[in-house]
Amino acid sequence: MMNPKAIILIPLVLAFVWGCGSNEPTAQLGAEKRYSLGMKLFKSEDYLDAIEEFKIVTLQFQGSTVADAAQYYLAECRFKREEYILAAYEYEMLVRTMPTSQYVSQARFKRASCYYHLSPQSLLDQTSTRKAIDEFQAFIEYHPTDSLVHDAESRIAELNTKLAKKDYENGLIYLKQDFYKAAIVYFDLVLEKYHDTPYAELAQLKKAESLSMRKKHAEAMQELELFFKKYPNTSHREEADQLVVDIRNRIVAEKEKGARLQPTKDVGAKKTDQSR
Repeated sequence: MMNPKAIILIPLVLAFVWGCGSNEPTAQLGAEKRYSLGMKLFKSEDYLDAIEEFKIVTLQFQGSTVADAAQYYLAECRFKREEYILAAYEYEMLVRTMPTSQYVSQARFKRASCYYHLSPQSLLDQTSTRKAIDEFQAFIEYHPTDSLVHDAESRIAELNTKLAKKDYENGLIYLKQDFYKAAIVYFDLVLEKYHDTPYAELAQLKKAESLSMRKKHAEAMQELELFFKKYPNTSHREEADQLVVDIRNRIVAEKEKGARLQPTKDVGAKKTDQSR
């Protein structure tokens, strides 16, 4: 009669042997086959499992011919999963450790794209926006003839417009709160840093308004003259014309007020002389 303990152990041993046997072919896969398996998983959108296969290639087969491709598609898996911080790190790993890889230019562009996707609405902190601009500019500098340069330039323009909008809106907030000097600072930022965005035109107009509210009417009129010269076909012509009228009315009103106050000062002066 068979020992009861043996009866219990037999299934366990068989399970262990079967498990080892089933994993052994996968465990013995070389770099190319591991990479092919990872690509099969990637194409079927099974990104988590693909990540594991690509990781094995990058860690165990660093000197193989597919190591750079595995590193690139490891980053791509993260990107597809919208894990942009992790993806940016993986793209950077490729650029830094495999600088001669054919995937370097794509990795630089995609790293910039990670920060592009992390860029928030204009009213929020724009650290990721600025990082994306820096990364796209670096891509253009390193790969000036790449077919993706046009896309990089378009995204830089888009991101600069977002930054211009943020500074312009900050200026508007200060203008509405009657903090005219602070408003001018932000409008000047738009004019100096983002002169090629749609918000430069608006900033020029609002800067003139802010100067006028500070009673610097001559400077305000100079800004308006510059506005009309720079934007002859402006869609804000009516607003600009009205601002010219408002400034002239303020100048007249201030002169009239000064004239009314002058006799009072003279009378006061005469009384003082008489008292002396």
